[in-house]
Amino acid sequence: MLHLRFILRQINSSRKQSLIFVACVALSLLILTSLGGFSGSVRRSMLNDARQLHGADIRLESHYPLSKVLLDAVDDYEEQGVLQAALVNTFYSMASSQRSEKSVLSGLKVVEKGYPFYGRVELLSGREFSTVLREGLIIVEQLLLDRLQVEIGESLQIGSATLKIADVITHEPDRPVSFFSFGPRIFIAAADLEKLDLIKKGSRIQFKYLLKVADAARVEKLVGEFTEKALVPQESVTTFKTDNSRIKRFFSNLLFFLNLVGLFTLVLAGIGIQTSLYAVFRDSEYTIAIMKSVGATNRFIISHFTAMVMLLGTAGTLVGLTLSSLLQLYFPILFGGILPASVSLTISWSAVLEGLALGMVVVTLFSLLPLLRLRNLKPAYIFRREIDRGGRGILHYSIIALIVVFFAGLVIWQLEEVKIGLYFIMGICILIGLASLFTQGLLFCMKKSRPRSLSLRQALRGLFRPNNATRALVVTLSTSLAVIFSIYLIDQNLRATFIDSYPADLPNAYFLDIQSEQKNEFAEILGREAEYFPIIRARLAAINDQAINREKDRERKRGDSMSREFNLTYRNVLLQDEQLFEGKSLFGTAVNELSARGELPVSVLDTVARNGNIRIGDLLHFRVQGIPLKARVTSMRTRTESKVRPFFYFVFPDGSLKDAPQTIFSAVRIEQDVLSTLQNTLAGRLPNISVIDIGSTVKLLGGIMHKMSSIIQFFTSFSIVAGVLILISSIFATRLTRIREAVYFKILGAKGSFVLRVFSYENLIIALLSALLAALISHVGSWFICRRVLDISYQFLPGSTLFMITATLVLVIAVGLGASVSIIQQKPIAYLRDEKEE
Repeated sequence: MLHLRFILRQINSSRKQSLIFVACVALSLLILTSLGGFSGSVRRSMLNDARQLHGADIRLESHYPLSKVLLDAVDDYEEQGVLQAALVNTFYSMASSQRSEKSVLSGLKVVEKGYPFYGRVELLSGREFSTVLREGLIIVEQLLLDRLQVEIGESLQIGSATLKIADVITHEPDRPVSFFSFGPRIFIAAADLEKLDLIKKGSRIQFKYLLKVADAARVEKLVGEFTEKALVPQESVTTFKTDNSRIKRFFSNLLFFLNLVGLFTLVLAGIGIQTSLYAVFRDSEYTIAIMKSVGATNRFIISHFTAMVMLLGTAGTLVGLTLSSLLQLYFPILFGGILPASVSLTISWSAVLEGLALGMVVVTLFSLLPLLRLRNLKPAYIFRREIDRGGRGILHYSIIALIVVFFAGLVIWQLEEVKIGLYFIMGICILIGLASLFTQGLLFCMKKSRPRSLSLRQALRGLFRPNNATRALVVTLSTSLAVIFSIYLIDQNLRATFIDSYPADLPNAYFLDIQSEQKNEFAEILGREAEYFPIIRARLAAINDQAINREKDRERKRGDSMSREFNLTYRNVLLQDEQLFEGKSLFGTAVNELSARGELPVSVLDTVARNGNIRIGDLLHFRVQGIPLKARVTSMRTRTESKVRPFFYFVFPDGSLKDAPQTIFSAVRIEQDVLSTLQNTLAGRLPNISVIDIGSTVKLLGGIMHKMSSIIQFFTSFSIVAGVLILISSIFATRLTRIREAVYFKILGAKGSFVLRVFSYENLIIALLSALLAALISHVGSWFICRRVLDISYQFLPGSTLFMITATLVLVIAVGLGASVSIIQQKPIAYLRDEKEE
C-alpha cells in the first residue's frame, strides 16, 4: 500500500528541489506543446482556406501566354458549363502621380470578371469588389496612397493609361501575408490591360487561369486532362490540394526550425529533470537508509518514490500545459506582421493529449536512473554518508540506451523527415561531444593545478565534490549558450553584410524589362554609365539526358529548385566579383567543335552546380519558350563577394543567344533624390521598365531579419532557462556537502566572507568555462555557416562576444549565489546539533 502522508512529507522536506523538478518537467513540455498547438492552428487555417489561398479549384500558370491547345480545352469546358475561368495577370510596373510628382514600383494584378472565385477581397468602403473594379478604375493598397501622397478619387499614370483610384484593399484572400514585396498592390480591370501597353517581348508576367469547377467530383479528372495538354514544365496545373504556395513553404520552414529549437530545449530540460530528481532523492537518502535498516524492501521504497515522482511529474505536466496555453496567447504578438489574418489560434486538444503523453514518458525515462540509485543505497549510509554505490551495470546502460532511442524517435516524428532527423541527432551528438571533450580536458588541468589562494583552491576542490555534476553542468550551459550565440552571430553577420554596411560602390537601383530597342533611350535618360545584362528566360529540362524530376525536385526542402525558370545571359568576361575555380577559361577552345554538334558552351556558377550535381563536360538541355537548347559545361565560376551584386547561374558566349526572346537588365549606383526624378521620367517615357529601389528593399529586409531573429531568440532563450535550472538543481544536489564544507570552514575560523568567496569563485569558474566554450563553438559553427552555407564574409564581432561572455558570467554567478544563500548563512551550532540528533 502507498502511504500518501509519507509521500507528501518527503515532498515537503525537499520542496525547493521538488519545485525545480516541476519546473523542468513544465519546461520540457512548454515549447513543443506550444509549437504543436501553433502549427496545428496554422495548418488548419491553411487547409480550411486552401481554396482561398489557391484562388480556384484548378489553377493554370505560366510565365508566357498559355498554349493554344490548353486554352482551347478551357474554352470548350467553359462553353459546356463545366467550369468558369478568369485570367489573372500579375507583374510589376511603375505607378506615378502627376500632382505629387512621385512614383513607386507597384505589383499590378489585372483580373477578369469572376475573380475571386473563393474568398472575398475586402475594401475599406465595405463595398463589393466586383461592383467597384471596372474599366478606368483601380483599387490600391493604403501603402501606395502613403508613398505617393494621394487620396481616393485621384488618378495615377500606369503605363500608357491614366486610371482613377476607386477604393483601398484591406484584405486579399490569395495573398494572406505581404511582409516582403517589391511594391504595393494595384488591382486593375482586364478591360484596361491593352491601354497599359506594358506587355512587351520578354516581360516578366505571371499568367494565371483560375478555374472554378461546377462539380467538385470532376476536379481530378480535369486536372489529368489539362496536365496532358500542358507544355511541361513551362505550364503548370495545380489544385488547392497540391499547390505548394510560398506562404505554405515559409511557415513549413519556420515551424521546422522552431521544432529543432524545441527538441534541443527538451534534451536540456530532460537533463534538468534527472539532475533535479537526484537533488530530491539526495535529501531523502538518510530516511531511505533508516527504512532499509528496519526491514523496508526495495519494492516498498521504489513504489513510494515512484508515486512521488509521478505526482510531481503530473504537477509539472499540468503547469507546462497551462503555460503553453498562455504562451499561445502571446503568439499573435510575437508573430505579428507575418501571421496571416485568417489564422485563428485555438487550443489543440490533440496537442494537449500529446503533451500529456510526452510528459509522462519524459518523466518516466529520466526518473529511472535516480530510482535505480535508490535501489543500490545501503543501510550503512546511516554511519558513513559518502559511500561507494557500486559500478554501473548493464541495467544502467540499458536505461541510457532507451533514453537515446526515445529521443531519436521523437526527433524523427517531430521533424517528419528521417534524414533530417538523423542529421539533427548527429549534430547534437557532435555538439555535446565536443563540449564534453573540451570540458573534460579543462577540468583535468584544473584538478592538477594548485593555486596559491586558499579560497581559489577550495573552489577548485568544490568542482569535484561528489554529485556536483560539474561536467554535465558546463556541457549543458555551453551547448545551450552556443546555440543562442550562434544565432546572434549569424544574424549580426547577415545584417553587417546586407543591411548595416551597404557598400558605397554597389548598385542601389535595378532596372528590369528594358527592351533591346529601348536601350539607347534608356541610357540617354539615365545619363551615366551602367552595366547592361541581356536576360533570356529558360528552364533546365535535363542533365546528361536525364530529365529533371519535377516532383522529386518539388520535395526538396533545402537549396534552389532545378525545375524553376532560370535567367540566362551571354558575355565573354568575368564580372568584378567572379573568378574561375574549374576550367582554364570561360568557354574553352572547342567552341567550333561544340557548334558542329549543335551545342553551345556554358559556364555554370558553383552554387547551382552543387544543387544539380553538375560537373564540367556535362550536357545541359534547356528549353527557351519551348525551343530546345543544348549546352556543354566548359567552366565553373564562384563569387568572391556575397553582396548585392547581379549574378547569373548560366553564362553563354557573347552574342550566342542574341536571337532568343530577351530583355535587358541594368544595375547602377545613383543618388536617392536623382533616383526619384528618374523613376518619374521613366514612368512617363518608358513605362514598361520597372525600377527596384534596392536601398528601400534592404531596409525592408532588415526589418524582416530583425523580426525573425527576435522569434528565434525568444524560443532559444528557453534553453538558457533549462541551463539555469540545471545549475540550481546541481547546487541542491550537493547541498548537504556544501553545508558541511561551509560549517567546517567557520569552525576552523573562517568568516562568512571567505565562504562567500569560495562559492563565488566556484560559480565564476563554471560560468567562465561555459561562456568561453560556448563562444569558441559558436564562432566556429557560425563561421562555417556564414562562409560555407550562406557564402558571406564573417566578422568575429569582439564587442558582441565580450558582452555575451560577461552576461553569462553575471547570470551564472547571480543564480549560483542566490541558490547558495541558505548554505552560506548556515550556523555551525545548528548543523552540529542536527548531526548529533541524527
